[in-house]
This record gives sequence, C-alpha cells and structure tokens, in this order.
Amino acid sequence: MKEIRLTKEEKKIEGALLRGEYAKVTGKKLEAISQSLATRKKDLTMTIRVNSEDIRRIRRKAAKIGVKYQTFISDVLHQIAQ
Repeated sequence: MKEIRLTKEEKKIEGALLRGEYAKVTGKKLEAISQSLATRKKDLTMTIRVNSEDIRRIRRKAAKIGVKYQTFISDVLHQIAQ
C-alpha cells in the first residue's frame, strides 16, 4: 500500500479532527461549501504548449507550498477566471 504524506496544514487539520475540534456544519453554510466544491471540480483536460523554464519555476513554487504543480496551475487558472 502506498504511504500518504501529509502537508503541514493537513497534519494540523488531522490533529484537530482527532481532538474533536470540528463542529458539524448544516444549513446555508453546508450549501455554500457544497457549491464551492462543485465549482472546483475538474471536468476538462487541456493540452497547451508552454516554456520549459516557466514550468520549472512553477514546479518550484508548487513544491514550496506543498502541492503538485498541475494542481497549482489549475488553482491559478481558477483565480484568474473569477
């Protein structure tokens, strides 16, 4: 079985969850969370040509924040699209 490595933020969340620090979410707040997750759903594959140096820099930035570079690119595109 593949070992899953958690980021610092994920470890912090896991610890809080194990300590019972989270409360149940219902109503409008739950609906807002559901909508937010739905808008982040990735349902299209895209192929583009990019500069290799740009990708090297993007990979480095993504590694610094602990995410995969494709996820980082997707998040940046999402922010720009809004």
